[in-house]
Amino acid sequence: MNPAESRLHYPLGESLPASGCAMELAPGIRWIRMGLPFALDHINLWLLRDTLDGPHGPTQGWTVVDCCVDIPAARSQWEAVFESALEGLPIVRVIATHMHPDHLGLAHWLCERWNAPLWISATDYYTALAASTGSLFPSTEALSDFYRSHGLSDAEFHARLKDRGSYYPALVPKLPMRFHRLMDGDRIRIGGHDFECISGYGHAPEHIALHCAARGILISGDMVLPRISTNISVFAGEPEADPLKLFLTSLKRFDSLADSTLVLPSHGKPFVGLAERLQQLHAHHQDHLAVARSACTEKAQSAGELLPQLFRRELDTQQLSFALGEALAHLHLLWHEGVVNRVCEPDGVYRFSTT
Repeated sequence: MNPAESRLHYPLGESLPASGCAMELAPGIRWIRMGLPFALDHINLWLLRDTLDGPHGPTQGWTVVDCCVDIPAARSQWEAVFESALEGLPIVRVIATHMHPDHLGLAHWLCERWNAPLWISATDYYTALAASTGSLFPSTEALSDFYRSHGLSDAEFHARLKDRGSYYPALVPKLPMRFHRLMDGDRIRIGGHDFECISGYGHAPEHIALHCAARGILISGDMVLPRISTNISVFAGEPEADPLKLFLTSLKRFDSLADSTLVLPSHGKPFVGLAERLQQLHAHHQDHLAVARSACTEKAQSAGELLPQLFRRELDTQQLSFALGEALAHLHLLWHEGVVNRVCEPDGVYRFSTT
């Protein structure tokens, strides 16, 4: 446990749900934990006891929040959950906090199997629809040009970029053809209680967290994680974006929530201490901004040249692309605020400096 994480309270201690099982956190609220084939090796999913009105009257069952990637191991874990945790009741609704594969990958399978509707923001639905067909991503050549223009020239990294176009469709092969739109401020009635939608930006196109004031629960998705800060990146498709400003502004939407709120994050363990964690996230990014500004004061820096100063560990190909995007996000915030200047130098690389 890192020092920041140790200042939070974990009501369940070291307890984790067993594979294929669900752990009850409160009456009608259950925690599922599934493995992921990435460095971030798990995702938390949530079962909420629910009653949903349908064409033949109300149906008792469960609302699922987030789905895991579409891989055989995840389907097998879900099959075990169906047997062990649903008490013979159906899944009546599937909610996806956002469009990333670990959250949306199996939505189509769950919705088809249980004839359940998908609820998600429209921005994330349509972005996911484009990504699942492969039409969202730039060509390998365009991706290479983007990364090289920001100082990332590693030959092995560029050789692997040809697989990036198939990354999302492999994990999210299809989507339900209909969905129910979620928007900021919407109230969803789940299990006799209202959950308010809180939109967030910077990590995903239109991330939706769910807050139930009556029960003191926040399903935070990836917006507020206890151990790490969620990835905030500039991508090739929006090369001059300022996602870090969007993310830090979005975090302020959680300031008014009670500090006694039980936060149910997508990664890590449920915790209490929301105000402390929000402060830590702001401090983390301010520290990174200070590092970036200091480096740019010493000499002009590309995002690639800044990586060793922001990430002091070895990075695999996927982590390297996220790290470059995140370094660029910090540089772009400074650039858009006029703290640093950006120049495309003769070698074709964008560099940032305070002069």
